[in-house]
Amino acid sequence: MTRLIIYIALSLAITAGATWLISLPGTLSIDVAGYRLQPGLGATGVALVLTITLSIGIWAIVRRLIEAPRRLARMARQRRKDIGVEALSDSIIAMQAGDATKARRLAREAQIRLPQNAAAQLLEARADLALGDLGPAREHYRALISNDKTSLAALAGLYEQAQAQGRADAAITFARKAHELSPAISWSQTAVFDDLTRNAAWAEALEMISVQPTPGRAARAKKRRKQAVLHTAIAAQCETTDPDLAMSHTTAAIKLQPEFVPAALISARIHTNRGETRKATSLLRRMWRATSHPHVATLYANAQPGSSAIERLKRVRDLIESNPAEQSGAIVLVRAAIDAYEWSTARNALARFLGTAPSQAVCMLMAEIEEGQNGDQGKAREWLARAVHAPRDPTWIADGVTSNEWEPVSPVTGKLDAFEWIAPVRAVSTTREITDSEHSALKTEDHFTRTLPPSTT
Repeated sequence: MTRLIIYIALSLAITAGATWLISLPGTLSIDVAGYRLQPGLGATGVALVLTITLSIGIWAIVRRLIEAPRRLARMARQRRKDIGVEALSDSIIAMQAGDATKARRLAREAQIRLPQNAAAQLLEARADLALGDLGPAREHYRALISNDKTSLAALAGLYEQAQAQGRADAAITFARKAHELSPAISWSQTAVFDDLTRNAAWAEALEMISVQPTPGRAARAKKRRKQAVLHTAIAAQCETTDPDLAMSHTTAAIKLQPEFVPAALISARIHTNRGETRKATSLLRRMWRATSHPHVATLYANAQPGSSAIERLKRVRDLIESNPAEQSGAIVLVRAAIDAYEWSTARNALARFLGTAPSQAVCMLMAEIEEGQNGDQGKAREWLARAVHAPRDPTWIADGVTSNEWEPVSPVTGKLDAFEWIAPVRAVSTTREITDSEHSALKTEDHFTRTLPPSTT
């Protein structure tokens, strides 16, 4: 409504102005080539306005004719650009769908239409890599490194290519370069960090992970875990050469992960070697209550150097109740009782674990009890036969490799914090008798359980 009122008002004003202009009195004399014109002032004004309007219209037409070639060229460029963008989009879709051949063809078409667009060249490089044309892919990536916009993407492609070819040194070189350009890139962080841990550069790895931002509770928990593992790795490395430094790192590790057994064992051994038995036993008691780990109990029994078997049994009893509910505690108690020739104590401690499927360690201990207490070789051999097929007891395992000692990284993949305290799984036959070689192997395997040295982690 308001616009209509304004339109009517403007129309009336223009009409009034035109009427006033036409009605102006007087004439204007114009002499041209012997002709005299004497139009009125109003007619002259109207003629002037029409002349100006006509001139503007003619100039507009002439200008459009002059600019027509340029406009047509601009329209052609826009059309070419639209075709290139569409080809680039289709190439991305084809790459995501797994059709690398189509993606490469469309990427090349996009490069023709968009010669200054580095994304098309990057897509062609990725398509070459997917198709196994490593030479052309490498050349594309190397050409893109000089461009600030594509340098990180090119380094990522070169890293992926080097990984595919098994060139670990080249891959880590590309990852380090990308990490220098942008420390926040996750793939380069992971690659550089894994390389440091594989090469036991614990201090550098710890420094690197300490400065990384960790948004979120889960990320912070993972970071604390990695820091604890790295502190423990440094402590294990310098436990004998620099006990003070090792102690500071184990303290930091336990503060980050209060129930981290490997750090507690190193710290307790250092206390024991210093003659600080009270500190060692206090730490081991706290760790035993939290984890019930057998290595903790065994080290607790040996916390006083030079103690007799009776004294070690007394110490174990002080830590573990007479009939422990946990099998891990019972095994340590039985081991100490056998060493002290307390056969009844050993047998009673194992009684509740002699069900239908006793573990390998339980069978081995029962064989030793039967042989040591009663001299019954037949029952001892029967328990050894059961041990061959019995479920395995927990040990440190990483990527299928078992170890009596905790290690910071997997010996197979080099992954940090890969070792877990779990029972290995294996399939065995139950239809044959135990052989002498198996008997010998079991004896060797049980040696660690029977005589865990104070230096074992």
